[in-house]
Amino acid sequence: MQNQPHLTDRAALDRNRTRADLQDAMFLHALAQEEIQDRLSMVNKGFTRPAVVTGFPSVWERCVPNAKVVADTEVLALETGAHDLVIHAMGLHWADDPVGQIIQCRRALENDGFFLAVCFGGQTLHQLRASLAQAEVELTGGLSPRVAPMAEIRDLGGLLQRAGLSLPVADTAPLTVTYESPWALMKELRAMGEGNALQNRLRTATSRSLMIRACEIYVESFMKNGRIPATFELIYLTGWAPDDSQPQPLRPGSATNRLADALGASEIKLPK
Repeated sequence: MQNQPHLTDRAALDRNRTRADLQDAMFLHALAQEEIQDRLSMVNKGFTRPAVVTGFPSVWERCVPNAKVVADTEVLALETGAHDLVIHAMGLHWADDPVGQIIQCRRALENDGFFLAVCFGGQTLHQLRASLAQAEVELTGGLSPRVAPMAEIRDLGGLLQRAGLSLPVADTAPLTVTYESPWALMKELRAMGEGNALQNRLRTATSRSLMIRACEIYVESFMKNGRIPATFELIYLTGWAPDDSQPQPLRPGSATNRLADALGASEIKLPK
């Protein structure tokens, strides 16, 4: 049996993360943590055995008290049914098998345990991707992988159902950050540990002429008020490990009250 092709060069990803500036470049992680903490505060349940899956353990260990923090490797170091909360933090966009990651998180949950994930979505860095693609087509006549492909919210929501989670919800929080130049944006991406770690990336240095042209296109197409915008779309996923105590959908035809009565409206029967 042949091995499945890998999206991510794990060695390159680990190298990028090791070089990240954990003091000054983790503002997106900080925002994600604040949002997750807000969401957990609205859940009518206490969590005593949490786990966090992340590529940045020192950043996320303070998100939830007494959490077990594990790396977002292909096989997660989580025991079956050992946790009442599992958070997958800012790593699904690099996963070769994102649904496999979520399935492993679900298996690590006890019945009625809560799963919560945050990751980058498909609108992330769309300005940079468009500028790089146009410049590369102009100068080389082709395209090479430069920014990780990120899933749309509808696709990520579908992963929750495929993973067997109950009451799945997916929602998005796009954020626009402005920079002095495209060079400043790319420098910050490296500082975030989000440099190109795609398995099929070019292994030679990108030509300076291509980068200059990409920056020109970025400025021409997107600059406003002397600064260039960069979109970061954070997608939040939630679901519960199945349990008999959870609300269940009614069987079709089992309703005992009419919708027209609930709305105080007259019922108009359709012709047969």
